[in-house]
Amino acid sequence: MTAEPRKRADMFLPAGEDPRENGPALGDEVATLMEYLRCQRLTLELKCAGLDAEQLARRSVAPSTMSLLGLVRHMADVERAWFRVRMAGLSAPPYFRLPKDPDGDWDGARPDPALVEEAWRLLGAEQEFGDEFVARAPSLDILGEVHGEPVSLREVLVHLVEEYARHNGHADLLRERIDGRVGQ
Repeated sequence: MTAEPRKRADMFLPAGEDPRENGPALGDEVATLMEYLRCQRLTLELKCAGLDAEQLARRSVAPSTMSLLGLVRHMADVERAWFRVRMAGLSAPPYFRLPKDPDGDWDGARPDPALVEEAWRLLGAEQEFGDEFVARAPSLDILGEVHGEPVSLREVLVHLVEEYARHNGHADLLRERIDGRVGQ
């Protein structure tokens, strides 16, 4: 006998326990974009919550190397590249995606608790840097540089919301494969 499939409408968390609820609903452009980014960041955390290192490093299906831990590592490098390198102009090489190992964010996601702790620590540090950068920015019109072309902070924030949202769709499927949890 197989278990009855969970329904897509099932709640991942009860509404009263969802940290994404009750954020600012009215605000200026910065507040709105930062709230969307906050919620997308929290969605990744929620999809990983309560899993051990083996579960977080579990690959989706062959031949994919995608895993929840790989997503965390990937997003640490993404946040680092957009805020530190492209917007702040700092020399900050990626943590995981290296020239000698361009898929290191995914391939290096192994079931090791120390690697899990490191990934979350690095992602948290990059998110904090990004938040502080935005808080200090005089406007969303300030420019950074991507491949010699200008990019506004506004575009970077929209891009990060999109990047998290796309990967959170992957996280939904990865989590469902691990323990069957579905929902928002």
